[in-house]
Amino acid sequence: MGRTLTRKEAFTFTSLGFFFFLLMALWLGFGERGFIHLYGMEKERQDFAQKIQKLEQENMDLLEEINRLRSDRQYIESQGRRELGLVKEGEILYRFKKEKELKE
Repeated sequence: MGRTLTRKEAFTFTSLGFFFFLLMALWLGFGERGFIHLYGMEKERQDFAQKIQKLEQENMDLLEEINRLRSDRQYIESQGRRELGLVKEGEILYRFKKEKELKE
C-alpha cells in the first residue's frame, strides 16, 4: 500500500504545483509570444489594415480624378479656374478678402 503524505509534504507538493502553475501563467501572459504580445500584434495589424484601406480609397479617388482629367473638359476647366484662377476671355475675376484678412 502507498504511504500517506504528511502535512508538511502535502504543503510542499501543493506549493510546488502552485509555483509551477504561476510560472506557466506568467510565461503565457508575458512571455515572448504571450497573450499580451499577441494582443499588441493584433492591435498593430488592425491599425495597418485601416491604413491600407484608407490608402486604397485614396488611390481609387486619384484614379477617378485622372480619368476625369483625361476625358472631361468641363472638369479640366473647373480645376483650372479653382486652382489656378484662370478666366475666359472677356471675363472679369473679382477677389474678395475674407473677414479674417480685413481685421489684420
